[in-house]
Amino acid sequence: MKNVSDIFKRKGLINVTVTPNETVLEALRIMAEKNIGSVVVMENDMYVGLFTERDYARKVILHGKSSSDLTVGEIMSEYLPKVNPKNSLEECMEIMTNHNIRYLPVFEGDDYIGIISIIDVVKETMLAQKDTIEQLQNYIHSSV
Repeated sequence: MKNVSDIFKRKGLINVTVTPNETVLEALRIMAEKNIGSVVVMENDMYVGLFTERDYARKVILHGKSSSDLTVGEIMSEYLPKVNPKNSLEECMEIMTNHNIRYLPVFEGDDYIGIISIIDVVKETMLAQKDTIEQLQNYIHSSV
């Protein structure tokens, strides 16, 4: 059964971070440059939250606020459920579905490791299914 650590083995541990004091506009620029949908919010080398495109759409645009005046810390998501590297992909999908979220912070004990997205979970699940299909095809062809 695949787990969170398999995602990190495939994609690595690249964390794009901002501080809570960054403006929303600057965080959006970073996200656009990196072609990503979220940035990790760190303060004094500690995880404090996550800023996502959804945060921007729901907390800035819909309320008519200015992204150049607001800081990331004012609108970031702070209390997301956390997982660890041993959590299965199925557990992650269930947590994401039950909480209607697209990202999960990963911790080992109290230590922040990284973020996984629903896309990461789906991609890893598809790769596992592909491997299973190839193994079954090889078995069928070798026994003929």
